[in-house]
Amino acid sequence: MRTLLITGPGGSGRTTVAAATALAAAQEGTRTLVLSGDRTDTLGAVLGTPTGPAPTPVAPHLTAWRPDAAAGFRDDLTGFQDRASNVLDLLGASRLDPEEVTPLPGAEELTLLRALRDAALAESHDLLVVDLPPVPQALALLALPEELRRYLRRLLPPERQAARALRPVLGRLAGVPMPAEWLYDTAARWDTELAAVEAVLADRHTAVRLVAEPGPAGTDALRTATLGLALRALPVESLVANRVLPEDTAGPWLAGPVAQQRKALDEWREAHHPVHEIAHLGRDPRGTDDLAALTAPDVNPAPTPVEWPVADRIAEDGVLAWHLPLPGAVRDELDLVRRGDELVVTAGPFRRIVPLPSALRRCTVDGAALRDGELRVRFAPDPALWPRER
Repeated sequence: MRTLLITGPGGSGRTTVAAATALAAAQEGTRTLVLSGDRTDTLGAVLGTPTGPAPTPVAPHLTAWRPDAAAGFRDDLTGFQDRASNVLDLLGASRLDPEEVTPLPGAEELTLLRALRDAALAESHDLLVVDLPPVPQALALLALPEELRRYLRRLLPPERQAARALRPVLGRLAGVPMPAEWLYDTAARWDTELAAVEAVLADRHTAVRLVAEPGPAGTDALRTATLGLALRALPVESLVANRVLPEDTAGPWLAGPVAQQRKALDEWREAHHPVHEIAHLGRDPRGTDDLAALTAPDVNPAPTPVEWPVADRIAEDGVLAWHLPLPGAVRDELDLVRRGDELVVTAGPFRRIVPLPSALRRCTVDGAALRDGELRVRFAPDPALWPRER
């Protein structure tokens, strides 16, 4: 199944483009599911059909789904209380009733990720179109599975589960209670769920479509989004220039905005991205007839993957070079820190902790350079760890 993640600056028409993309694919006979995590039913307003917690048929081959974050949060909290009943009773804690539970910040993001995973695993559709939040929230959302899994592995290392039978003895020796089995079981379940989401994001048929109105603000937002996505190794399938004003019918008072849009479009194409223009309808699109008139771009069945290759230059320069494409990165806003077998990469407002490839773990960092939108980190073999030639 193909997965298309759609995001862009706030107010750029992300939901409209997501709905138009899903409808266009469905009209070609592709079984399509459009998924939104919006608290309000913006998706339903655009489609002309209310959407909600249950998948809703909208048109032939097209289904819309907007999962309920509040219900999911209540179910998770109820399950947690059941598994931790012994600890809660020991502490004399008063349990929360489902009726009094309201979702905490982050519940909507987790609900959307879980829905994305469930939709991908169900395999009942050929295309999944995901209406993501605006760019800053979307990038944080896409980073969440990897970051949470890393936290879980650090706080509750899986290898410690082998000592389950010894925990009561170790607790008496240490004089402090050892983590209960339910805690490890919960961590393992979360790790499995997060790994499934990571697998969807890393799949070669998953890509991102960026939506923006052509102009200075849209250009800045796209530059930031492209950098953040590159750091996560997520390919950008295309850029959609939304609400493009017609040049041939523009009156004198529209000449300035039209010229500004044309300048932005030229800059976007010079950045070597496919750009698809969607004309301004002169009104907010509502219903399938308006969406069909938007002529959304086709879904690329095989997006170009983002690769971080390691080049062997030992014979020439005595180093291995790790190539990290970071389009839009600025040298003064880059930072690298080696932590054991990981590399902490900071690019502008974004940071990612990346495991080193096995060959680079036996090396020391020898320097780095940013050239043509690509960060090249040099690694020199460590004589104490590098295999000796016979």
